[in-house]
Formats: sequence, structure tokens, C-alpha cells
Amino acid sequence: MVEKDWWKGKVAYQIYPKSFNDSNGDGIGDLKGITEKLDYLQSLGIDILWLSPVYKSPFVDQGYDIADYYAIDPQFGTMEDMEELIAEAKKRGISIIMDLVVNHCSDQHEWFQKALADPEGPYADYFYFIESEKEPNNWETYFGGSVWDKVPGTNKYYLHSFHKGQPDLNWQNPVVREEIYTMINWWLEKGIGGFRIDAIINIKKDLEWRSLPSEQENGLVPVRYSLANAQPIEPFLQEMKEKTFARYNAFTVGEVFNETDEELHFFIGEEGVFSSIFDFKQTILGQKGNGWYSHDLPTAEELKDSIFKAHRRADSIGVLSTIIENHDEPRGVSHYIPEGEVTEISKKALATVQMLRKGIPFIYQGQEIGMENQIFESIDEFDDINTLNEYHVAKEAGLTDEEALKAISKYSRDNARTPMQWNGEEKLGFTTGKAWLVSKQPQREINVEEQEENPQSILNYYRALTALYRDEVYGSTIREGEFVPVLEEVKNIIAYERCGEKRVLVLVNYQSEPQTVTLPTPVRKVLLANIPAQMNGQGDQLSLAGYQALVCELEG
Repeated sequence: MVEKDWWKGKVAYQIYPKSFNDSNGDGIGDLKGITEKLDYLQSLGIDILWLSPVYKSPFVDQGYDIADYYAIDPQFGTMEDMEELIAEAKKRGISIIMDLVVNHCSDQHEWFQKALADPEGPYADYFYFIESEKEPNNWETYFGGSVWDKVPGTNKYYLHSFHKGQPDLNWQNPVVREEIYTMINWWLEKGIGGFRIDAIINIKKDLEWRSLPSEQENGLVPVRYSLANAQPIEPFLQEMKEKTFARYNAFTVGEVFNETDEELHFFIGEEGVFSSIFDFKQTILGQKGNGWYSHDLPTAEELKDSIFKAHRRADSIGVLSTIIENHDEPRGVSHYIPEGEVTEISKKALATVQMLRKGIPFIYQGQEIGMENQIFESIDEFDDINTLNEYHVAKEAGLTDEEALKAISKYSRDNARTPMQWNGEEKLGFTTGKAWLVSKQPQREINVEEQEENPQSILNYYRALTALYRDEVYGSTIREGEFVPVLEEVKNIIAYERCGEKRVLVLVNYQSEPQTVTLPTPVRKVLLANIPAQMNGQGDQLSLAGYQALVCELEG
């Protein structure tokens, strides 16, 4: 019998399969390539492995447009390869979780093709086919443009919150819901440990299809604003949990934004519908709502404030999953560390802040070696549809080509989607062929092979961080201890205690200038430091170098 909350205190890792490891030289990462690297992941201290979609797909949105939930896309391998990966991971104590994408499917899915063939038939009700002389309202997709496209040969429109090749599924239809639950249970029977649940808030709809006041020149309003008028989502998610996840003790982590305190209880409380949700509060810092071109990079104080608020709000309710980057974000070290201050020391400082927070830390592939944003020289080098849209948004706002390129380069999802850098050779140890996406100037010196040999590398620092989760003396405190902010009033110091069987202080001087702090209690023992040197200070006074990070046991 699997322990009910087996996932608590685990360390997770996200793989973007297309860019992780290519086993057959076609330039695209695959399932066999992941299996080849399981020993590496085990050595990193990984317990849970999240795979971005590997289902059959036309890849309009890099696999988040699923054409067959029961099939592996041939570019990733076969179902036998998937079964081998699940089995080999299990031998190493690693649970596989998959992406659950059920707000929408691909327009190539059998259901949508049958709906197009008979717009009056039963499959039309698998989607939102709305009869209208024009677009039913002024909602704008997450990728730009109207959420409505014409159903060919009819006076109907179909809804797509994302790309037009990703029609929204009709969760009002109980037949659709049962189809989804059957598919979820099929995968859980295969032995996966659970799911990361994509874009799940979007399954609720404002069924009156109300237009909203717009401040944009095109008269459109981002579809996320329509969610405020949507019908309750709770019955759908409760039903899904009861019919699927709860039966298998599955680990589920929801992609949830802008949740209220009441919703937080529903999502991750004692009887919550998910095991955990991601803490995205840091990722939205500096956003102003009118395009990437006007975003500001977050400051140390904003980062600290966001982290502390998240824990004050959530820790008494349930478990957060923490990130600094994923497949939808730029590289964390390029986003959360000021330009010109990105060094091995500052990268380790950021890792310390994230990894030892309360909850489940997710490491994104390449994060553990400190991969940075890539250098893209022209708009033609980008692949991501959202990046291309934001480039046009910037141009329409009056930016020059050069200014628009600089803006999107900071925030593009492609920064995290270029191949994993296994070595410093021409093809980065990722492939023997031509990689599907690679900038012309990858930072080849940032690679696994070199860092394996260096005991002071970022990779080995991450291993030291994950080792604290298993430490006989301090592990239970890191896994289960309370999160208590300290030294909040000291500018650019990010510090907190993890309090359990021991008192563990995480202390980071998140700036390039040194500063001296007064500790709440004297240090008994240094557990980990990103600068291999003795602590400087006397009694409860401690002098910290720029971006110095210390993990210490406190007295008392």
C-alpha cells in the first residue's frame, strides 16, 4: 500500500523532453534519452520526475496540443519506451509524473475532427460551438487574437483560450468528463505517480459569454479576466479527484494563478483537490499587464517579500511547490539576479533561497548547472509562439526591431527550451545531429561534464542542497520544519529559519555589496556555504560578502 502523503518532503525535477537528451541523433530529445540519464538524476537527489507532454501532437504549442492522450508521439519513441522509463525510474526510487492537459486538446484530435465533420452531432458538444453572426465576445487568447474561430461551413464559432489549434474542451458535458477520467486512470494504472495539471483554472467558463470593457486598441480583453464571471470550478475538480487521483494516492500539482484564500483551502487544504500548487508569486513580479516590453526585473526586496507572503498565507493550509524557472519562464539566474552580477556565487545564493523553503522544490533541467538565458540574434531564431506574439506587441507599442528583440530575449520561453548542456562540445552532448532549437552562441562552458569534476561547482552545490533532505540529523527539519522569516527589515538580506527537531538558519546576502547582520541566536555549526571560507564575525555579529549564502544550525 502506497503511503497517503508519500510525496511530502520530496525533491522534484522537470524535464522538457524535446531538449533533455537525444538518444538517436535526430536532434530531438526522447524517452530513451531520459532513461539513459536516470543515474544522473538519482545522483542529484531527485525523487519525482515531471515530464512535459510526450503525447502524440502536431506541436503547434510544443505538445500542449494533444492529438491522442493514449499515444506517445513518435519523435519521443514508443509506449514501450515509456513503460521502460517508468520501470527504470521506479528501481531508482523516482516517481514519474506527467502533464495533464485537459482544458483543451489539439484540433487534430479525433473528437474535434468528428465535431467538424458533423457540427450538429454529439462530438460538437465536446467543445464550445456557439452560433453567432460574429465573434460571440471580445475575449483575447493567451497568445493574442480572438478566442473565437469559425467552424468551417457553418454560422458557428468554436472557443480556444490558447492557439486556434487548441480548442477548449466542454467540461459542462459529463461524457467529456468521463472520457478524461478514464484516460487519467489508464495512465495511473501504468504506474505513473501522478500529474502536473496544466491551465486547469481555464476549464471554468462564463457561459453567458459576456464581452468586457477593453482598454486595448484592438478592443479585446485577455481571456483570464473572463474567469471572474465564470461558474464554480469546485464541482468539476472534486469529481475528478474522487474518480481518479484519490483512488491511486496520486501526487498532483496544479498550475494555479491568482487564487483567493478560500480557493487555497479548496486546492491544497486538508481535503484539497490537489496535493500541491506551484508558488508563482515570484514569477509575476514586475509584470504590468501590457506586454513583456514594459516588464521590470524583480529586486531582492520584492523577491523576499513575495516568498515570505506566500509562506505566511499557505503553510498553515497546505504544501507549496517552489520554482525559480520552468518551461514557461526565462532562466531564473538571468531573471532574479541583476545583469552584471550573475556569477557562480550568486547562482548558488539563488539556489539556496529556493531549495530550502518549505514545500516541494522543483528543479528545471539545466537549473542545477546554472544555465543562463541564451543569446538570440534575430526574431527568426525563436520558435515559441508566445514569444513571436510578444515581439509584435512590442513593435505595435512603438519599439524598434532592436528594442523589441531585446525585450523578448529577456522573457522568452525559448531560453529554457534550448538543449541541456551535457558537455562543452559543438552539439553540447545533447545530440549527434542538428538540435531542433539552439542559439548560435550557447554558453558552452556551463555544462554537466565540467561541473562533475569540480567539487565547488553549481551542480555539486545542488547535490549538497538535496542531501540536506536526506540528512540523518537535519533532514526532518528541512522536510517538515516550520518556515520562519528573520531579519526582514535588513535590506537585501533574505533569511529564514526552518524550525523542527533542529533550528536551521538560511541566510543570504542578496546583493553584490558586503554587509554585517546581527543574528537572532549564535551559530552552532555551518552546514553549507556557497563561499568556501570561515564565517567572519564575533558572537551574534556576522559579516557577509556579496551574495554569500550560509546554512547554519543555531543554538537553542
